[in-house]
This record gives sequence, structure tokens and C-alpha cells, in this order.
Amino acid sequence: MSATMRRVDYYYVTVQDRPGEGYRLLAGLAAGGVNLLAFTAVPVGPNLVQLTLFPEDSKLLTQVAHDKGWNLLGPQQAFLIQGDDELGAFGGIHRLLADGGVNVFASTGVTDNRGGYGYLLYVKPEDVAAAASILGV
Repeated sequence: MSATMRRVDYYYVTVQDRPGEGYRLLAGLAAGGVNLLAFTAVPVGPNLVQLTLFPEDSKLLTQVAHDKGWNLLGPQQAFLIQGDDELGAFGGIHRLLADGGVNVFASTGVTDNRGGYGYLLYVKPEDVAAAASILGV
């Protein structure tokens, strides 16, 4: 399994669930020069969406968020794994962590249809150091 594994910071911001809110935030980040490594959005109630931002530069993200008055929560830490897509790739990563006694508490993975994948792994804060050691990051 050929993969690049790294520890990444992530931040949350909650917005109203209406057309254009995600765009407004993403456009504001782009205008501020913030490059995102990953991004997710999930509903957290009938009228709210939680956006999770994985910046390349955490300091820049927090500055842009402050300047725009966004209520940014974080940083938290997760793992971003990118590698060659092969059958069982996600399972192999889980096996490494399970064998080391670390539980994956959430994850999101996607293939790029060109032979690669990206995988976000979340572990509990108290397990970050152990997971980093197991993954070699």
C-alpha cells in the first residue's frame, strides 16, 4: 500500500442551511488565499450545516475567519491519507490502527477515478498521539 499519511488540523464553522451559504464561506476563504486540503458539510439540525475545514495553513485560516467575523471552532486533529487505490486500502489502514489499540471514530474516503484515493480519519483527541505513532506521522 503506497500512501502519504499526515496529521492535519481541522476547524468547524456552522452556517444557516440556505442556498449560497457554503459558497459565501468558500469564496471568502479563496479570496483570503486559504487553500483547503479537504472540506465536508453535514446537517446539524433542521436549519444549520456544520462545515469542516482542513486548511493547508491554519494560521491563515484563523486570520481570515477572524477578519470576517466567523465563529470558527478548533483546531482539532485528524489524519489525511492519500495513496494508490487498491482493493482493501481503507481496511488496511483500519487494521493498522486496530492492531495498535486505536479506534477510528469517524472517517470519509473517496477515490479519484484515476487510481488514487483520499481518506480522512478521525480518532478521539486522547488517541491522536498513538495513531500518529502507528501511522508514522
